[in-house]
Amino acid sequence: MMTNKKVLLVDDEADFRDIMGSFFKRRKIAYETAGGCMEALDWLGRDRFNVVVMDVVMPGLDGLSCMAEMKKLQPELAVIILTGNASISTGILSMKRGAFDFCMKPVDFEELLEKIILAGEKSCSAGSE
Repeated sequence: MMTNKKVLLVDDEADFRDIMGSFFKRRKIAYETAGGCMEALDWLGRDRFNVVVMDVVMPGLDGLSCMAEMKKLQPELAVIILTGNASISTGILSMKRGAFDFCMKPVDFEELLEKIILAGEKSCSAGSE
């Protein structure tokens, strides 16, 4: 269980945000959701998150550009990029640009949970207040 950790889920698909929200609730993970980069940056300005789970393909700023903006606000933030279309190259590129890890869509929930826990541990140790 992830106590005192908070996840920000950024995805433009409302159905996916709802499914992930149910997943987080069942596992007692504190979370917020954003439908795009600007909303996500707004959340980061108001609250503290340990892990961001973000889709790479979104209208406006894509996930990689958004991650760069987030890192300016919170350099220690752990970001997990979600990439569809079997785009492993995008996942690798995201890690070269500072993502903690990436997951393929459709998401394997248990794999994602494991990555969130690992990312949260890294984020907490890096961002000791």
